[in-house]
Amino acid sequence: MAEFAQVVTTTPGQSPRAPATRAIREPEEERLWAAAQSLEASFLAEMLKNAGFGAAREGFGGGSGEEQFTSFLRERQAEDMVRHGGIGLAESLFEALKERADAAQ
Repeated sequence: MAEFAQVVTTTPGQSPRAPATRAIREPEEERLWAAAQSLEASFLAEMLKNAGFGAAREGFGGGSGEEQFTSFLRERQAEDMVRHGGIGLAESLFEALKERADAAQ
């Protein structure tokens, strides 16, 4: 029941832990956050590909173009997954990138 209340109080289209709402104060942090989200989306797109998401079904031959367009679908699906909370990889990547940037300064 607590999970339901948490979902209801979030902004439409966002998960309860949606990292897209992260309070970022510095332009450098915003750049690092965008990079972390991009990396998570790339990772998820590759996982979707290996899981067979968008694979051609037997009996439906879309030709060589079908494979190209399914890659766009996978990428978009992965980006949407990240935008709605993802798997938390962007959070870990952001923290690691931020620590590295702070150490370099």
